[in-house]
Amino acid sequence: MAIFTHTIFSPVGKLWLGDYQGKLCFVQFTSQEKISLKIAQLVKDLNANLIEKETPLLIEAQKQLKAYFRKERFAFSLPFLLIGTNFQKSVWQILMTIPYGETCSYQDVAKQLGNINAVRAVGTANNANLLPIIIPCHRVIQKNGKLGGYDGGIEVKQFLLTLESKS
Repeated sequence: MAIFTHTIFSPVGKLWLGDYQGKLCFVQFTSQEKISLKIAQLVKDLNANLIEKETPLLIEAQKQLKAYFRKERFAFSLPFLLIGTNFQKSVWQILMTIPYGETCSYQDVAKQLGNINAVRAVGTANNANLLPIIIPCHRVIQKNGKLGGYDGGIEVKQFLLTLESKS
């Protein structure tokens, strides 16, 4: 099996995209070191090899991401593969319900999960998200309004929130 990869350029820097069996399996803009660790784990989990090749899915993902950055797309319609624990997948499902241009707190997500004490676990699940932007973990902030952490960096999180702002 293979994970086909392609790199595109965006307003937040290079984005690394991955296609596994016709499903988007990663979109990453973190440091090369972090990407190497995340992708190495993904390769192991899927028992796959990385092959640099632009596929129809990756071309479509690139089109949709470019439209997002131009404020012409507010949601994505791409098949994707969620790789994580059941808890992580539950968090990611909630993240996908946060409307474009809006935010919620880690505590709000924990409440939706039915466990108000899961705030830190929600943050950890956000950090494990291999499909940022597509699964909008950038829309989750601290209850005091501060941004909190972000694997792509606080500047990227602020950029995405500003991009999505209604003003």
